Amino acid sequence: MSAARPAATGIGYSKTLPCEPESAGRARQLVTEALNRWGIVELVDAAALIVSELFTNSLDHTHDRAARVVVRRVTEDRIRIGVADKSREGPEMTKPDEDSENGRGLSVIDTIADRWGYDLHGWGKVTWAELRVCGEESEQCGSAPPSSSTSPPS
Repeated sequence: MSAARPAATGIGYSKTLPCEPESAGRARQLVTEALNRWGIVELVDAAALIVSELFTNSLDHTHDRAARVVVRRVTEDRIRIGVADKSREGPEMTKPDEDSENGRGLSVIDTIADRWGYDLHGWGKVTWAELRVCGEESEQCGSAPPSSSTSPPS
């Protein structure tokens, strides 16, 4: 794991990866290792799917040579997974044709994440998704009930 640094409630992890299909697996590995170190194993599958979709979107929609994957605990009960790239165009959720093999990533993220969005910066953007961390009394882990879900900025 690389570039560990203090975050709001502990350590955040990030790694710059080349924009190539093989890097999606390394992004999943980074997120999995971080969640395992934090003892949040119940979110590993959802978080790995989210980072895979975010990284693939960056790979497919930018011409960058590299993207930065970031995972951190924003609060005790929330983790944020992000992918930073140099594009200043925000992601758009589309409705793909039934036969299309692409275009479903953000819909998948919208379904499993508590919330997601993107932050624009002078150098590009960070597209992110958040998952709730289960407590002992929590009935649902990962995503919020549908009524409290938020969408990214239009």
